[in-house]
Amino acid sequence: MARKKKNQLKMPAIIVGFLLILVGFVFSLMSLSDPVNNHSPLVHQEDEDMTKQEFIDRLRPHAEELQEGYGILPSIIISQAALESNWGRSQLAHEYNNLFGIKAYGNQDKVNLETKEYVNEQWITIEGDFRVYHSWEDSMDDHTMLFVNGVDWNPQKYEDVLTAQSHQEAAEALQEDGYATDPGYADKVIEVIENYQLDQYD
Repeated sequence: MARKKKNQLKMPAIIVGFLLILVGFVFSLMSLSDPVNNHSPLVHQEDEDMTKQEFIDRLRPHAEELQEGYGILPSIIISQAALESNWGRSQLAHEYNNLFGIKAYGNQDKVNLETKEYVNEQWITIEGDFRVYHSWEDSMDDHTMLFVNGVDWNPQKYEDVLTAQSHQEAAEALQEDGYATDPGYADKVIEVIENYQLDQYD
């Protein structure tokens, strides 16, 4: 009788083992379900309800590191990020860590979203491929390296932004160098800097 009971216990054990293998397989598939790039999942570090001062405090340390390394003014970095991400609340910033609306090319990690651009003296809505980053710091690094390296056809395109001695000069250089399509971009950058006294970090 004891032997019969022992044999009866083998079948449930086999079933349990099969179920454990099946569960493990399902979880392994879920770990590969990143829709953007199949790498590690994005880190959504930021709260959409963070205040503007919290946004400034969040970016300031890395902005100061970038100034030390490359000369770009922290006030410019922070004000551009505030303008272009709506203080970190835009979908592109909150879900994909892209603070500056940087476009994606080739095989770069990307997401397709609608955006507004100023073309032929009017605002239009277009779809574009935008870079996806794993942190706001990565986005800030890429933004700074654009100024450092320029573009393929003009490596010195943003040299005046890096060498500017004041935030006003840097903002005007952004406009003149064609960074943004918005004709009032420089004024908006300066307004954010002065309203929130961002030049104290320069």
